[in-house]
Amino acid sequence: MLDHLAFTAPEPKVIAGAKSDWELVIGMEVHAQVASNAKLFSGASTTFGAEPNSNVAFVDAAMPGMLPVINEFCVAQAVRTGLALKAGINLRSAFDRKNYFYPDLPQGYQISQLYHPIVGEGEIIVDMGPGVARKVRIERIHLEQDAGKSIHDMDPNMSFVDLNRTGVALMEIVSRPDIRGPEEAAAYVAKLRQILRYIGTCDGNMQNGNLRADVNVSVCRSGQYEKYQQTQDFSHLGTRCEIKNMNSMRFIQAAIDYEARRQIAILEDGGSIVQETRLYDPDKGETRSMRSKEEAHDYRYFPCPDLLPLEIEQAWVDDIGASMPELPDEKKARFVKDLGLSEYDAAVLTAEVENADYFEAVVAVAEDGKLAANWVINELFGRLKKDGLEIGQSPVAPAQLGAIIRLIKSDKISGKIGKDLFEIVFTEGGEPEKIVEERGMIQVTDTGAIEAAVDAVIAANPDQVEKAKANPKLAGWFVGQVIKASGGKANPKAVNEIVAKKLGL
Repeated sequence: MLDHLAFTAPEPKVIAGAKSDWELVIGMEVHAQVASNAKLFSGASTTFGAEPNSNVAFVDAAMPGMLPVINEFCVAQAVRTGLALKAGINLRSAFDRKNYFYPDLPQGYQISQLYHPIVGEGEIIVDMGPGVARKVRIERIHLEQDAGKSIHDMDPNMSFVDLNRTGVALMEIVSRPDIRGPEEAAAYVAKLRQILRYIGTCDGNMQNGNLRADVNVSVCRSGQYEKYQQTQDFSHLGTRCEIKNMNSMRFIQAAIDYEARRQIAILEDGGSIVQETRLYDPDKGETRSMRSKEEAHDYRYFPCPDLLPLEIEQAWVDDIGASMPELPDEKKARFVKDLGLSEYDAAVLTAEVENADYFEAVVAVAEDGKLAANWVINELFGRLKKDGLEIGQSPVAPAQLGAIIRLIKSDKISGKIGKDLFEIVFTEGGEPEKIVEERGMIQVTDTGAIEAAVDAVIAANPDQVEKAKANPKLAGWFVGQVIKASGGKANPKAVNEIVAKKLGL
């Protein structure tokens, strides 16, 4: 673990019931669509938004005699994800058939991995604030094919089926019940999404359904969770209910909060929780029953007869490991240690891989991490947000922002002029150095000229001079007047020194 980013665990979320306090226990099953051009067992395209049923191979449509062929790249993406989560990679795994019948599942079964997943136990460190984080254990990651999509709102009498998504590779990332509150659950999904985007194994687009979570929620009395942790005996925890297909951080939090309170009300009324699958209705802000929770035997799992066990070599895994990019936690730690950033600033800059890449490109030109962080976070991010732009749409390139910062560092321009220059580059473009030269924005460092300006302000304001001598803090008024008279070009440091000298402070 990164020892210079040590952390303590947050307190569990406590909800006060009518009779006693209750704690939340949450486990997550996140389905992440593998970033690949082809599906898990066919060469059909995975492009989103194509015409319905246009990205469908014979094997996806379950045509007779069609056999699945494993996509090696999808396997590599699962291995890459496991390595990023510090998980064990199983050199031998196997595919199973999960049998259930639904119109958008042409085969009548889903090829998945129940008994022998490709990735074993790992962990994620979920940041909840400076020095506060939750370690969430990963139980396993398995590969499986996605189902199609049923569309019910195009005709009053019929439903339609789009099989474009059928057979697309998914990684199901299953956590232990280590999450203790709604905010932690959302932060867990956000951290997982961040890691997947850094390593390029999933684009994390929740709006398109490329990352969606099933949330298992239960409640227990104080002290019961600690007994579970000591024994790993689930009987110490309450009966869980699963909330399916959550694709919004805000809805995940709202659904957990509602579901926990629903269970508490039932338990305090003397009832018992029925294990079931539920859906969250964002319009009503409540969960509703979908179906009773099936156990593994209900799906009649058995080894897929069309696929041999998947065997991979350690050398291949090692090669994938050698090509891994710097992970978010490592990058954040490096920004803190090497560039002197605060943990907060480092967290903001590493939240998205595109932000981190932009910042590092700015630092390469500016050669000042702290100043670059200040400008990227406050000026650039603020301006982009105002205009509704993403970092990839920024009119200011990293080299341009780095050049602005370098001009400020070299005292060619002041920080105030730097902001004016940034606005010019943002709206009009151009090279900062040329703009400064052509528009006469270079900072006045000629002490003779500054001294003359100070003398003029002092001579015109004798009453203010007496006040400043009685209260040296008021000398700042003179500094402001001189900088204003120079059109913002006077070097603030030089003005301060000359004002203090002239006033005898």
